[in-house]
Amino acid sequence: MARQNANLTTAQALKQFDAALADFGRARSVNPNASSIALLERARVLMTLSGGLDALYRRVRSLESAGIFGTSDWAQPGILQPALAKHSLREAGAVTTVVEAISELRMLAVSRGDYFHPGISAEQARNFLTQVMALNLDLLSGQLKEADRERPQQLGFIVQELYQYLISHLGYESLLDSLVAEVWRLLEQGPVQVDSICEMISQIARCLYDPTINTTGNADATRLVNALFAPTPASPEDLGLVIYEQRLAEMDDAALATEAQWFARSMHDTGLASAYHAVMLRFLRNHERDDLIPQTLGLTMTGLDDLYCYTDLVHALIDEAIYPETCQAVFGLTMMLERGSLFTPSVAQALWRQIKLSLSVETADTLREAFGEAQPPRVFLLAGVMNLLGQPLGVGQGNNPTCQSAIGLSVWASGEADYLLQVLAWAARDNEVLNRFEGQSISSRNLEPGLVKGTPVDVDPVSLILIPHLDRIYADMWHRCEGRDDDAHRWINPEFYGWWVSHGFRVVADIHTGEVRDYEGFIRCFYASYHPYYNGNMPIIHAQPAGIAVTDSAARFVGRHAINILRVGLSPHNEMRVYFFNPNNDSGQDWGQGITCSTRGNGEYRGEASLPIAEFASRLYAFHYDTLELGDVSAVPDAEVDRIMALGHTSWASPYKATGTKGA
Repeated sequence: MARQNANLTTAQALKQFDAALADFGRARSVNPNASSIALLERARVLMTLSGGLDALYRRVRSLESAGIFGTSDWAQPGILQPALAKHSLREAGAVTTVVEAISELRMLAVSRGDYFHPGISAEQARNFLTQVMALNLDLLSGQLKEADRERPQQLGFIVQELYQYLISHLGYESLLDSLVAEVWRLLEQGPVQVDSICEMISQIARCLYDPTINTTGNADATRLVNALFAPTPASPEDLGLVIYEQRLAEMDDAALATEAQWFARSMHDTGLASAYHAVMLRFLRNHERDDLIPQTLGLTMTGLDDLYCYTDLVHALIDEAIYPETCQAVFGLTMMLERGSLFTPSVAQALWRQIKLSLSVETADTLREAFGEAQPPRVFLLAGVMNLLGQPLGVGQGNNPTCQSAIGLSVWASGEADYLLQVLAWAARDNEVLNRFEGQSISSRNLEPGLVKGTPVDVDPVSLILIPHLDRIYADMWHRCEGRDDDAHRWINPEFYGWWVSHGFRVVADIHTGEVRDYEGFIRCFYASYHPYYNGNMPIIHAQPAGIAVTDSAARFVGRHAINILRVGLSPHNEMRVYFFNPNNDSGQDWGQGITCSTRGNGEYRGEASLPIAEFASRLYAFHYDTLELGDVSAVPDAEVDRIMALGHTSWASPYKATGTKGA
């Protein structure tokens, strides 16, 4: 129970808070920039009192309606990142901490169905809170750290009370199991950026081995913890990198081979590389034991072929970019070799250029600010290149409205890596990216910002450098299409992503009114273009960008979002599914009406999401297709079309009057 304020009862504080909330609402209605400081101070006081958090929970809707989040990132809950939330809660000043606490109370209300928010679904809100709790597991013990105790204005106490309040509503008993399951769920999607996941595992480790916390052993949790801190028999209980390297020097050939096998097994089991793994690779290079590198990486036939054909390049990549601070690049390098990336024309040459690339002062400063100074900026960027080329479906947009740019990075890393490396060289060396639109040259150098107004947040090194340039170019192309009679994506996507984007284009809604038009024709065209039964069994040759209408778990419209359709085919369960890339950092979403995106168990490759084709089509908003390879639109069964239209009309399209549809 919260400690009582010596001078104020909860009832008195609540009365003062409600008066401040009313004053703030009136002020914001007149001046959108009216100060919220007085209201936030009343909220802070209320949080220190018994029952205060519960009172604020009941008022989160009113707080948001009054404008407490203004135009900050908190106003868009769907883009918030757990790692940043931890900083806001534990390290920031009073104003930021209180706003973050209110935001998390809002997330709790959304997750429990007490508050519908158009910007985030109940499932997304719960996943967010689960990750935030994972990053603050030390608060489970009930003992505040010195840094928390010393925070002014009882902020440490407030955060602990908030955490206990969240646990009491989300379920204390299964907390560890839920957190471990959440980490595995995220890892299954093959993310490139794993810093927050590693921090969650660190917190799980503290929870597992803290005698003051009553938890039981968990095999899945132990696998995660060992993957980072004890991946091999010679590295038990996180003994330290210096001691471990000394042990390596004392090993015979058999012991070194055993270590190599354990490293590979752990990394391929979890998708995580350990700092010890990086030490092992550097030891092998420094002691002329390159023969053990294939075993240490766990390479199969394709990876071995890539390594043996480009041995000098692979060794140079290890020497230049594999360090404990960039250890995840061990997995990136492994997957890059396993994909046979170096056999793609020009990629090897482009990587040699990347190794020797001189970074601009601006690029170096940006990388240094984001990733620190433990290694030179070029090391972090080169490691990021390996991670992206190794897991092109693992790139995410982070805390940025840049799904279009993230799709570009993914598709280029997958099929046009030489182009990606060229664009990156321009951006990192010259602070400029060049492109063309309808015959006109575009330079990112002097363009106004697009959707990204500052430095991208919570992204990998390649995204950090490239996204601002790509975002400005995409925005410039959009401006050039203003006034045209169709969705601008029709013209932009083939120019922005590449020639392989089909020039045929369908959008389901009128760009001016949002009115749904010819829904039946839209669905039939999609099936005749993508469904193997109706398109002449033609596979997708090149991934195609598409737009979806995202809904929450109650099938309510959340917003439009760009994804990439990768392939369509039968699942292991003999079900026709669409496999797609979703750049939003979490592909396993519940879109309501029983439509839940799958990331494993239905034939997905690592990093893919999938849905049965009818369910996917019910959320489809726009797509590209080849007009010269269109199948038989009349062959698509009426019952299938009717079902898809019904799902759309009773979810995202319900506010719009449909015209030109079946029966209309």
